[in-house]
Amino acid sequence: MSNQLAGKVAVVTGASKGIGAAIAKALAAQGAAVVVNYAASQAGADAVVAAITAAGGQAIAVQGDVAKSAEAQAIIAAAITAFGRLDILVNNAGVYEFSPIADITEDQFRRMFDTNVLGVLLTTQAAVKHLGEGASIINIGSAVTTLNPPDSTIYTGTKGAVDAITGVLAMELGPKRIRVNTISPGIVETEGSHAAGFMGSPFEADAVAQTPLGRVGQPDDIADVAVFLASDASRWLSGERLSASGGLH
Repeated sequence: MSNQLAGKVAVVTGASKGIGAAIAKALAAQGAAVVVNYAASQAGADAVVAAITAAGGQAIAVQGDVAKSAEAQAIIAAAITAFGRLDILVNNAGVYEFSPIADITEDQFRRMFDTNVLGVLLTTQAAVKHLGEGASIINIGSAVTTLNPPDSTIYTGTKGAVDAITGVLAMELGPKRIRVNTISPGIVETEGSHAAGFMGSPFEADAVAQTPLGRVGQPDDIADVAVFLASDASRWLSGERLSASGGLH
């Protein structure tokens, strides 16, 4: 273990698998104590905690739906109860579903906007009262906001909102010396991208063909950027959107 984040406490939402799990492990490897939040997959979250503790780190799993105010508050409260402070919030929890405009439904809109946008707001609201000078909020956006893939109106809309929220909160929280930035991954190989049928599809082949670095992303590619944004190495960055996409824009 390194100590770039020694003494710091982090909450990572949606951390039972994929990018969130990789970020939780990477923050812990740098010395942070981590709250591994999950909505449904307790087994996944427990496995992340087990991996962190086996490597000598500190972590707990905390269930909670970020789109519900009381549960968002409870996730943050669990960090304070367990570790006594909060320094880093990673708003990673998200859902996606692609549909042509002819097929979108109110339910799809509400499900994606509730988790992807309202969840960011509620979890940040709960965290801000505990965050002090030098704290870092990291929102996970998406390259879709510049790629504009067909059939993604709702999902791209949610991530456009996240980009805008990052900018506003960077201004609003700047006087408290709290930094707010977005990481926008391109296509990343995760359980979710496999389940959605992206991997091995023409969509993946097309994305790789357009990516200057010539491959899809891996969760660790994103996690290392999150470590940078959580650390003092990025102390002069706020309100930024870091495109972590291998050059795909």
